[in-house]
Amino acid sequence: MSTPTAFTTQSLAEMIDLTGRTAIVTGGAMGIGRGIATRLHEAGASVVIADLDSDEASALATELNADRSDSARSVHADVSTPADVDAAISAAVEDFGGLDILVNNAGIYPFCTFLDMDQAMFEKVLRVNLVGAFLMMKAAARQMIAQGHGGKIVNVTSIDALHPSSVGLAHYDATKHGLWGLTKNVALELADHGITVNALAPGAVATPGTGGVNDQDLLTQMQERIPLHRMADPDEMGRVVLFLASDLSSYLLGSQVVADGGMLLR
Repeated sequence: MSTPTAFTTQSLAEMIDLTGRTAIVTGGAMGIGRGIATRLHEAGASVVIADLDSDEASALATELNADRSDSARSVHADVSTPADVDAAISAAVEDFGGLDILVNNAGIYPFCTFLDMDQAMFEKVLRVNLVGAFLMMKAAARQMIAQGHGGKIVNVTSIDALHPSSVGLAHYDATKHGLWGLTKNVALELADHGITVNALAPGAVATPGTGGVNDQDLLTQMQERIPLHRMADPDEMGRVVLFLASDLSSYLLGSQVVADGGMLLR
């Protein structure tokens, strides 16, 4: 039998306490990202909100800093651009002294049928959803390894990483299947460095993005498929990421937590 680790002596409060740790949340200004950033900050982490929408990211940082000064900052970031990825990592290191948690949440899903989809649209979704996560993971892992005390990487996939939710998302589904595969393989490679890599697979979440879907019939059909009869609140995704980013998930590696209200049970 293996020797018990120090985690067995931690209280619940200690396991969930992120004080002294720094997190980057991509796509962190609104929707699921906002829910994640807010919960990590509440648990004590300093948070870098990396988003294309500079105004929304700055507004959230200001809100979080009002609760605890100098604990949040925003950075304009296109995760598919290496220079922006480096800028996000640098912001964490320069402002907060390091990087302990990365949440890859940035993603796009322009509805378009496969036959109408052109190569440019397919490649754009691929660059943001999959290449962007790859770039962020690689840069974050290098920083965590240099620091020498491990870290947490959480990739936000989707139930579409397991089963298609709708026609019109072939490009999105390809990236989410890819991100799930990337999560598992990188988890194997980084484990020796004390870095755990896991994923959250949300189902339908009420966000500004879903609010922008013009097909109301599609949204209604989606809710009817959910056994809990409602879409999730972004905060419910934030709670799962807090679990994955904290010591509560100390023995999870290469796992994907499905939070879909039972949608895949149908």
